[in-house]
Amino acid sequence: MPDGDESLCAPYEIEFPFERTVGPVLGTFLGGLRDGRLLGARTARGTVVCPPAEFDPETGQELTELVDLEPVGTVDAWTWVPHRSGDPVDHDFAWALVRIDGAEGSFFHALDTGGDPAVPRRGLRVRARWSAERRGELRDLACFEPEEA
Repeated sequence: MPDGDESLCAPYEIEFPFERTVGPVLGTFLGGLRDGRLLGARTARGTVVCPPAEFDPETGQELTELVDLEPVGTVDAWTWVPHRSGDPVDHDFAWALVRIDGAEGSFFHALDTGGDPAVPRRGLRVRARWSAERRGELRDLACFEPEEA
């Protein structure tokens, strides 16, 4: 290693120079977000996963039945982060795993507590906040926020 403060560095860019179609399950899910609806996929066991998967996580069977879910849930886990440019809210917030009511598994998304790091907790009841302008993408669900808000 060089002496002093010298270090080796080189410019780099992370990119994905291709486009992928989302398919019927994720396409319908994103269309639901555009319309202010939260959808999950029914598994072979009759449970629902949200966000929906293309294949059953246990059997590998293709999932095709989508069901409407209330856009509410419970925080399973969270981590507090300082605001950065491009974040989904304009102040410090939490990334959270939200268990959507009626679904198994957790939905990873932003949790807006108004910048208060004392608000997030396991078991906190949250509701989806929709973006004012929706285009059929994940950011159409702007974030989750405490139901009391």
